[in-house]
Amino acid sequence: MERFLGESTPKLGFGLMRLPRGEDGKYDQKQVEEMIDRFMAAGMTYFDTAFAYDGGDSERVANTALVQRYPRDSFTLATKLCSWSHAENPQAARQQLDISLERSGAGYFDYYLLHSIQEGSYKLYEDYKLWDFVEEEKAKGRIRHWGFSFHDTPELLDRVLTEHPGAEFVQLQINYADWEDPRILSRANYEVARKHGKAVVIMEPVKGGILANPPRAVQEILRSANPDASFASWAIRFAASLDGVLTVLSGMSTLGQMDDNLSYMKDFQPLSAEEQKVIEKAREALASAKSVPCTACHYCTPGCPQKIAIPEIFAARNQQLVWERMEAGQKAYQRATEKGGLASGCIECGQCESVCPQQIPIIEWLKECAQVFEK
Repeated sequence: MERFLGESTPKLGFGLMRLPRGEDGKYDQKQVEEMIDRFMAAGMTYFDTAFAYDGGDSERVANTALVQRYPRDSFTLATKLCSWSHAENPQAARQQLDISLERSGAGYFDYYLLHSIQEGSYKLYEDYKLWDFVEEEKAKGRIRHWGFSFHDTPELLDRVLTEHPGAEFVQLQINYADWEDPRILSRANYEVARKHGKAVVIMEPVKGGILANPPRAVQEILRSANPDASFASWAIRFAASLDGVLTVLSGMSTLGQMDDNLSYMKDFQPLSAEEQKVIEKAREALASAKSVPCTACHYCTPGCPQKIAIPEIFAARNQQLVWERMEAGQKAYQRATEKGGLASGCIECGQCESVCPQQIPIIEWLKECAQVFEK
């Protein structure tokens, strides 16, 4: 546990949230297996899923593509218990572990997380006594290490870690775009976690793909510094260069993304002082570019009473804002609203904003999208 808690281990983690799909909308099993094979062959071992991802399909594909194909001690698997999804009462919340074990066939989880701690959800985790639950399950051996993912202020993080010092690690959203962002507060949250001596698992290192295909001004800065490096490599290496990092999760969707990530993470080299200066320039350029900071996590959509495809609508708007592709943005909006509600259909109930990890003012952005796309 000494290495786990303190020493930096900047290895790539495979996030099983954005896996490739076929035309039928189901996971492309063959491609998923090939991605896992390349990942394992490169010496990477950390896989991340969650009870709430894709209605449980993410855990099921971990079973068929990973657990059934590799010795259990050759990889580590993480999943999450979600107090605000399928957890009508403490018993239902606790049963999520049984269901996750059944879906994944893993036998035990190397890392088990209380999912998405925020001011609103923290009370549920407290009321349901889920902190005691994970300790009990660790004693039984069904959990090897436990922690939580977090999307809120450093003040709340400090409070959670003070009240629950048994947490062994914290999963935080960290990327160079959010490092100084006053809404996400990546740096401040990271510093709180390290003050408490906790290992850090990093999520959203490329901000849902935004930093893999950033605005032109950012691209020019990064290309000028190193024309051969992918934009995603700058973002992932920035995150992996931090002290106390257990792993950096990447939600890879294609073999190309897998190969690119492995090319620089297999023999990882931290960012140099000069490269850190380049990142600072890129951060400044990104901060001046207007865009919807949506990572397409889709936490907002299941509870939307109007069935609005919020992430897809925001992606359409970003086509216009970031890339000045006005016609492409309009067509993307039409596709996004073919089976769902229009942006103007928002009734301002606020459900989406209450669960958004990015703290996006979704209601105001939807109003803007309606004005732009529904002229």
